[in-house]
Amino acid sequence: MTQMTPLDMARQLGKGLLSFPVTHFDATLAFDERAYRANLASLSEYPVAGLFAAGGTGEFFSLTADEVNRVVKAAVEESRGKVPVIAPTGYGTAMAKDLARAAEAAGADGLLLLPPYLTECDRDGIAAHVEAVCASTKLGVIFYSRANAVLDDVTLARLCERCPNLVGFKDGVGDIETMTRIHQRIGDRLMYIGGLPTAETFALPYLEMGVTTYSSAIFNFLPRFALRFYDAVRARDLATVSAGLREFVLPYIAIRNRKKGYAVSIVKAGMRAMGRSAGPVRPPLVDLTESEFGELKALLAGRS
Repeated sequence: MTQMTPLDMARQLGKGLLSFPVTHFDATLAFDERAYRANLASLSEYPVAGLFAAGGTGEFFSLTADEVNRVVKAAVEESRGKVPVIAPTGYGTAMAKDLARAAEAAGADGLLLLPPYLTECDRDGIAAHVEAVCASTKLGVIFYSRANAVLDDVTLARLCERCPNLVGFKDGVGDIETMTRIHQRIGDRLMYIGGLPTAETFALPYLEMGVTTYSSAIFNFLPRFALRFYDAVRARDLATVSAGLREFVLPYIAIRNRKKGYAVSIVKAGMRAMGRSAGPVRPPLVDLTESEFGELKALLAGRS
């Protein structure tokens, strides 16, 4: 795809469900590019509004810079212009700027700016970090609010004034008051993405605050279910949403919540259960136990 303007990219992403594919590893934990490309080709049959390469579900935090670039290039090539490809950037400011420039050179259409690694940060420092990354690229930037990178509505509004290519806000915190304040102050200057683990749980209430899309990890292994659920959310079909939550999403979350990091591990387990293995997760994450995998496989039985 020809790289989109930041505004065009944001508008496109806000129109539909977002794909956050896993990153495939082989038995030695090396990036399995062939399997990754094959999975993207398979998922391309389904209508989504954007593809986020090597995001949180894609284990960005465990990849080298070279691996991130390989994943992004593969995603750009496999997307064949059908959907915008959003690349990850993060860690310290210098590294984030390098990753942003590499993503732009690889043909990505936008950036997801993940939190800095490890260190605790004051919001003024986070704001300076965001501004520096935005200034390093022409691509549209989506700020991922979570962990040690959380901004209030006033600081975010100031960044919107200073950074024309800051066009999106992904919420991974779940603070309803903060989200309300941000949306009331900034309005449609930004495109809003639901980014909490298993975002389907929060999709309907977030829709009322202008969050028209979300990152679906479930799409990796149940693409039809994920798309039906998203359509029901947008249609405010309460009966269908409630049934989906009760019959699958909430039991799935019960398994996910047993260990830290299972938000990613359970996605790869789901792919394995559906006969589309993406390999293990890399440390420091751990895979589901065989007993937990059996529970998940039983939950998935008969679903598509």
